[in-house]
Amino acid sequence: MIIYIRKKSIGIILGCVVLLFASLFIYEAMFNFSVTVSTEITNWGLSFKENGRAPIGNVTSRALKEYNAYYVGGDDDKVIYLTFDAGFENGYTANILDTLKKHDVKAAFFLVGHYIEEEPELVKRMIEEGHIVGNHTYNHPDMTKISDVESFKKELTSLEELFKQTTGIEMQKYYRPPQGKFNENNLIMANDLGYKTIFWSLAYVDWYNDKQPTKEQALKKLVPRIHPGAVLLLHSTSKTNSEVLDELLTKYKSEGYIFKTLDDLTGASSERNVQ
Repeated sequence: MIIYIRKKSIGIILGCVVLLFASLFIYEAMFNFSVTVSTEITNWGLSFKENGRAPIGNVTSRALKEYNAYYVGGDDDKVIYLTFDAGFENGYTANILDTLKKHDVKAAFFLVGHYIEEEPELVKRMIEEGHIVGNHTYNHPDMTKISDVESFKKELTSLEELFKQTTGIEMQKYYRPPQGKFNENNLIMANDLGYKTIFWSLAYVDWYNDKQPTKEQALKKLVPRIHPGAVLLLHSTSKTNSEVLDELLTKYKSEGYIFKTLDDLTGASSERNVQ
């Protein structure tokens, strides 16, 4: 009887172990997927489960990293990576730069061709004050509709060339897909061109000129959802952002957050130091 019970117990244990490994395999498959069809359009998406914690992206950090793509940093330290997108100048960037300088915060500005052509002095100021200027493509198209390498490459390299003509320096290779639309083929092509693709882990609806949120609405969205490792996306075209940025940065700092750059997020600083 004793032997029988032990054999039965061992069988139960082995069964549990098999179930555990099967569950882990299924979890891995579910939460570490990547886009597998090159023509499939995927809109970058986030699911917030709890304030103060990083949201779940519709592709995980681990899967993105295979393509040198990122949407959030580590959750160990209270760090924020501040980024701005700008398809055009709306009269607010100078004030945003003033506020960043006041707080000694370095950000990344993802720009398009029109912006660099029309606002060369602002672009130069971004560089002079230590900010990163990233590639938001030359024409801001839906990049998932571009499947051939040469056309994809042209959208990025045309902006690189314009940036160098304007500033005299090489553009750092950070790429943000217009509208957050991407597919696996895009990630592969950007990576092959030496680019790191940057998504985000926190943003809000701030881009409609005629439907600008109030300062209170902005703070209500952006303060509770901040989290360690946040890649924060704001639009520099937003009047509200220009008005609320000083208070927002002050609030984040009061909660113990510090600001780092995309070089820190991606490890590019360490790579340059080694070189």
